[in-house]
Amino acid sequence: MIRINLLPHREEKRKARRQQFFALAGMIVVLAGVIALLVHSLITGRIEDQQSKNDYLKHEVAALDKRIDEIKRLKEQTDALLSRKQVIESLQANRSEIVQMFNELARQVPEGVYLGNVKQTGAKVHIVGFAQSNARVSTLMRNLGSSPLFGQPVLIEVRAVTQNKRPVSQFIVDVGIARAAPDQAKAGKAAGDRKS
Repeated sequence: MIRINLLPHREEKRKARRQQFFALAGMIVVLAGVIALLVHSLITGRIEDQQSKNDYLKHEVAALDKRIDEIKRLKEQTDALLSRKQVIESLQANRSEIVQMFNELARQVPEGVYLGNVKQTGAKVHIVGFAQSNARVSTLMRNLGSSPLFGQPVLIEVRAVTQNKRPVSQFIVDVGIARAAPDQAKAGKAAGDRKS
């Protein structure tokens, strides 16, 4: 006997293919979701790692900035101390300068010249005095110019005045002091100490 299949076999095959398609599509969607989740978690982990590295670097940079500020502050303090030290050294080197200046003035002032006011400002000496004549003022200027301690004197003013009912010449002179370099001053001091 011949068997005839009256069932619509094509419909069944289509139905089976449709089921396979939906099953395959569902598996692909699930697989894509899993891959997307893995990629997302991987990227998130890397971002968190990088963020933690950035936070660490920010912390270290802040610590280094504090150290740099401290170093700048220490450098400023060092510079201030060095400038004070230089001032003290210059004062130490020139402390006998006033005595030498007055000794040299006493040697260089000719007879008939009287000093009324001597003022030192830095390396400049301002002298106001009286002389019996203009020639004595000229002698004082030559003496100061040839002195090893004083520089070239500058005559500011000479005028005739009366002092104690006597006519005299009042003069104003500026003269510089030839200061030795600090090394020379130390050497001169050491030589003076050896002599004594």
